[in-house]
Amino acid sequence: MKYKLIIVRYGEIALKAKVTRKRFENILVNNIKNALKTKNLQNKLRKEWGRIFIYSDQIENCLNVLKNVFGITSISPSIETDSKIEEISKITKLFSKEKLDRKKTFAIRVKRTGNHDFSSQDVAVKIGNEIVNETKANVNLTNPDFELFIEIRNDKSYIFIEKIKGYGGMPIGTQGNILAFIDSINSILASWYLVHRGCKPIFLVNKKIKNDVLERFMDYWFINSKIIEISNKDNIYEQINKIATLNNCEAIVSGLNISRQSENVLDKIKDFKRQIALPVLYPLIAMEDIDIKRKLNLIG
Repeated sequence: MKYKLIIVRYGEIALKAKVTRKRFENILVNNIKNALKTKNLQNKLRKEWGRIFIYSDQIENCLNVLKNVFGITSISPSIETDSKIEEISKITKLFSKEKLDRKKTFAIRVKRTGNHDFSSQDVAVKIGNEIVNETKANVNLTNPDFELFIEIRNDKSYIFIEKIKGYGGMPIGTQGNILAFIDSINSILASWYLVHRGCKPIFLVNKKIKNDVLERFMDYWFINSKIIEISNKDNIYEQINKIATLNNCEAIVSGLNISRQSENVLDKIKDFKRQIALPVLYPLIAMEDIDIKRKLNLIG
């Protein structure tokens, strides 16, 4: 089955008040457009309440990008048709012939939005019976070998067979600016946690870490932010305060954590508190080294 459409879903944004939700949705849409543009992927984007639809002839490449855009909870390559049950049936039969035989089990999952002269259950029963007659496969709603999803929205319907998980969180730019003090690989992970929650980072780098490591991280997660290098010769705290003020940052994020290999961490935290004007956040403070390494591998 050749796909030309991806359904994009989001989570926390939908819980916001109407005005805030609309603003956050627009930020997510812009982030998606920019991420796809970065990889030169031609597409057409359409937004409805609760869903974003992306049309492209480069579906696999688009999927690889969208998985790493913060704010997206799941994506599905889909087939679009109209909301008539007869049209839905044509597509579902094609899927079932490809995926099912008499030895396999299946389930139909139907969601419906809008006014129709049938219910979600009506669709599930009719399509399910047709698939049984076509393939001789058995229905198993609890633990099927194959799931077929049908989402009916007003005069359109969308048929798909998988939900690919995204990283969720909030779209970058929905929260305030943070200054990410990058002096180790752990600092990059610390910034990831804040960016995942929607903060816009400004990266402050000293010579202990190579810029290409940070740049690969930014490219992987589609983070379009400044990288500012600081001098180790001058007072670091003065530089942090000055740069944070110039970039309207609301907090500093550090990769400090209390572990067996760390020394004088609490003294360093005291120094930050005395000399930094803004709140300093420590997402990794109580994490074990093994958990930090595992998470670093997970985020690429």
